[in-house]
Amino acid sequence: MINSWFTVKVKYTKQFQNGTLKRVSEPYLLGANSFTDAEARIYEELGTRIRGEFHILGISRTEIQDIFAYDDSGIWYKCKISYLVENDENDKQKKISQQFLVEANSIKEAFDRLKESLASMGVDFEVPSILQSPIIDIFPDDETKSVIIENEANQIEHE
Repeated sequence: MINSWFTVKVKYTKQFQNGTLKRVSEPYLLGANSFTDAEARIYEELGTRIRGEFHILGISRTEIQDIFAYDDSGIWYKCKISYLVENDENDKQKKISQQFLVEANSIKEAFDRLKESLASMGVDFEVPSILQSPIIDIFPDDETKSVIIENEANQIEHE
């Protein structure tokens, strides 16, 4: 089971469609149990995708509650939601914020997909921000990958 999501920034020489080569730094998101696991997994995932050497510039823990993947975009949006919960100890409300990644073609589509995906949440929430994420690709662990595939199948059934 995933303990955390990690953003791993990788630098390598990328060949573009027109044949030019350029050094780029790109962030990838992956599920891992530790920083060491994240480092090992990024070498495993990118070793077959990137020609030549690549270097890890940094690894950071990333707070993502859930990922809503669709096969029609490749653009990821980081969506922040906020909602209030009752504090049983002092009867005050506490504001909770959570981050989600949604694959979409526009901010509006990301908003609509987020609302649809969280419709059964059972609490009123607001969406204070939606930003296009620089994430190039996501590598969940095997358990999370099966949940994402199941969610994609459910989304297709509802369309």
